[in-house]
Amino acid sequence: EDNQIGDDGAKALAESLKVNSTLTKLNPEVNKIDADGLKALAEGLEVNNTLTLLHLEENCIGEGAKAIGEALKVNHTLTQLDLERNHIGDEGTKAMAEALKVNSSLTELNLEDNQIGDDGAKALAESLKVNSTLTKLNPEVNKIDADGLKALAEGLEVNNTLTLLHLEENCIGEGAKAIGEALKVNHTLTQLDLERNHIGDEGTKAMAEALKVNSSLTELNLEDNQIGD
Repeated sequence: EDNQIGDDGAKALAESLKVNSTLTKLNPEVNKIDADGLKALAEGLEVNNTLTLLHLEENCIGEGAKAIGEALKVNHTLTQLDLERNHIGDEGTKAMAEALKVNSSLTELNLEDNQIGDDGAKALAESLKVNSTLTKLNPEVNKIDADGLKALAEGLEVNNTLTLLHLEENCIGEGAKAIGEALKVNHTLTQLDLERNHIGDEGTKAMAEALKVNSSLTELNLEDNQIGD
């Protein structure tokens, strides 16, 4: 972490991943790796069969997320991937979503603060309908509004593996009603975070109605949502 590693360093790490058979956790977060370095790391992931955790927070991989998406289609060992603050946007998110449709090992994916909008959210929603391994998804601090949230809610209605969903600091507003409807039929989600999402009283009422019938949720965060009496 935080070692001023650039693309050359990332490429060297990538070559080692192709032959190393013992490393399970790699954390080159808070460095200077951009798309080229990430593409090299992705090539390493396609071959590696021991790494289970990869933390890449606060680099600037941007479009390199597409390469990681391709790698996840063939990698069968990685269980945790953190791409927080990497400017992957909707296109990078779509690539990750496509990977989730076929990947059978990833259980945790952090996409916090990546300029993801409704298109990215809708792609993630489609992946939730077919993915059977992901348990934790974190698209917090993005640009997802009501339309994107409604799509995610539809995914939740079908999904039966996700246990944690963090949506803090988006702008879902009335989309909370859709999440409420999803919670009436979803039986696996245990933690839901909607902090700072402008859901107001109407969104809160929808969540309250859901809680009357939901039997799985154990933690619900509604902090700073303009909820009144």
